[in-house]
Amino acid sequence: MKESKETILISLLKKAKEGDVQSIARAITLVENDTETAWQVLQNQSLSHTPIIGITGPPGVGKSTLTDGLIGEAVSKGLSVAVLCVDPSSPFHFGAVLGDRIRMNEWFTHPKVFIRSLGSRGALGGLNPNIIEITDLLKIAPFQLILIETVGVGQSEVEIAGLADKTIIVLSPEGGDDIQAMKSGIMEVADILVVNKADRPGIELFVKHLRQMMAPAFFKNKKEIPIFQTVGTTRSGLNQLFDACMADSMESTERKARLLAEKAFYMIRRERVKNISSETFYTQIFKEIKEGHFNLYRFIQTYI
Repeated sequence: MKESKETILISLLKKAKEGDVQSIARAITLVENDTETAWQVLQNQSLSHTPIIGITGPPGVGKSTLTDGLIGEAVSKGLSVAVLCVDPSSPFHFGAVLGDRIRMNEWFTHPKVFIRSLGSRGALGGLNPNIIEITDLLKIAPFQLILIETVGVGQSEVEIAGLADKTIIVLSPEGGDDIQAMKSGIMEVADILVVNKADRPGIELFVKHLRQMMAPAFFKNKKEIPIFQTVGTTRSGLNQLFDACMADSMESTERKARLLAEKAFYMIRRERVKNISSETFYTQIFKEIKEGHFNLYRFIQTYI
């Protein structure tokens, strides 16, 4: 008798709790491709309070190098760490275009490190559509830290704040224009700011302007955001950054509720629109235009 997907996932999670890497990998694949089964199983699972650190920022600032360095800090302290790297997707098979085993090859076979590349699968926010379920799955496994590196496109800074316990936004001294474009998003979501490539010219002036821009006086009820200077390639400054990431934030009930509300909103919205596509709209609209009775607002109303 063929096992159901639910039975298979439960079996995989039992092995995942024991740290079986192959079972963790297979469970992620199943969850990534079958949300309904994931929800059915995760409803009855006890999740740990493993800290989740989100790492995001504009392309080219050294997010992957910084992530690699944070893995090193975690391992040096005896921690086991899971890393999810969300990359651009192939338009053909929706898999990750960039393989992080190339960028983080030092940790590929390390017994305390699990690295998984995920495709963004066209998600506008730069995160994999099933990132919440996959992250909760990792909380069942015996990891002591979860790192999530995003593809770094626009809304990823905002979306990852609804997922991570702490959000690191990475910038570089050459990124003045990027800062202007991201200003409002940074203020809403950043828990820690990192200026990477701090050995480049102009770093002092850049950090000075960044501190002025992030001054809490300009933003109601916003505490000062710490700014760290790092050099990912030499791992300079990473020890202090790691300690800040792991420090207890004494998260309030209000913040926890807000975090969960963002997760719930994201997941419900995703499920509501999963059977709707622009191609479906096109077919119906094309038909109505030919028949001479198309009205945009009437058309939208049928879907609301």
